[in-house]
Amino acid sequence: MRTEIKSIAPAVLLEEYRRLLQEDPKAEELPLLISGGSMTPFLIGGRDTVFLSRPESPIQRGDILLYQRRGGGYVLHRVYRVTEGSYTMLGDAQTIPEPGIRPDQIIARVARVQRKGKLLQPGDFWWEFFAKVWLRIRPLRKIMHRVYSIITG
Repeated sequence: MRTEIKSIAPAVLLEEYRRLLQEDPKAEELPLLISGGSMTPFLIGGRDTVFLSRPESPIQRGDILLYQRRGGGYVLHRVYRVTEGSYTMLGDAQTIPEPGIRPDQIIARVARVQRKGKLLQPGDFWWEFFAKVWLRIRPLRKIMHRVYSIITG
């Protein structure tokens, strides 16, 4: 059997994902191979896949969301702070939070991930480590990122 890979412009794909999650009740988890480095060390661009779902339950600190910035770019980051009417987001590789993300900018929540070939979901050790511990050590991230890279190879 021959596998065929097709490339679709990210904006086209993500808008179709937005439409499916809003309109198709059968669309439950949509796979997305991530790109970029803002979610390292938890997720690595070109290696890991996220499975996107509707954010039906209340969004909480530590959730990973796909959202569209006001300028049009699509971003996958973690919720750093929940305030009335907006969210502050932060990539796992970043130290400067991005405030002011409105609920209408949110496209999807990450329900689970395929990381290093293994499926992880809320409750798993590494998921909880990055959702809880990693968020709290923001000022130490650069040092911890180096330590983590050495430990995990």
